[in-house]
Formats: sequence, C-alpha cells, structure tokens
Amino acid sequence: MDKEIEEIIVKSFFTKRIQDRVLFELFSKKKRKDALGRLCHNYDKTLNLESLIEIKKPISNAIEVANILREHSAGDWCYSISWSERIDGKELPLLNALETAVGNGMPSLISCTRKTYLF
Repeated sequence: MDKEIEEIIVKSFFTKRIQDRVLFELFSKKKRKDALGRLCHNYDKTLNLESLIEIKKPISNAIEVANILREHSAGDWCYSISWSERIDGKELPLLNALETAVGNGMPSLISCTRKTYLF
C-alpha cells in the first residue's frame, strides 16, 4: 500500500466531508474494508462524481473496459484500491487489475493518469 498515492486519490475523488474518515479507514488494517464498503452502496454520495468515469453495466470483459479507459487517456499502469487483496494497494499493469476487478461484484477503484474509474 502506498499511503501517499492513496491520500491523493481520496482527496481527489472522495467528497470532502468524509475524506479524513476514509483515509483513517484505508490506513487501518482492521478498517480498510470499511472504506471499500462505502463504495458498495451510495457511492454517489461518497465520491466526487465529476472527476470519475463510471463504466456502465453490462460490460464484463476486462479488455473491453481497458479499451474504454484508454479512450479516456488511461495509461498501461494503474494503482488499485480494491476489495480483492490480489490487487489492493498495488501499482500494476492496467489489464491485470481489470482482469481481477471487472465482474468481481465487489468495489475496486482503479486510478489511471488523471482519472479514477469505479467498478
């Protein structure tokens, strides 16, 4: 986990009123899932939607999603905050992150270049 990157993501994409709480939760081993759980329901009140691109259902193919993200300037690498421990708190190739996040059914934030994508 890279606290500096995660702080930038939270301050850039979460609503101001809950940023401090989300950072506390993300940086706590016991509460990290609580921060991610906020994205399961009511994410429209948790996230600053103007700075996000939501990939609408029913897209469930990681390659299709990667192509959509690249149309919005995503690079080949990303940082992931995810329910999946396999990709959580890691900088990794975009396609690898998407292969785990897309269709998982649990929240993942994939941060690429200047935008973050919600699944």
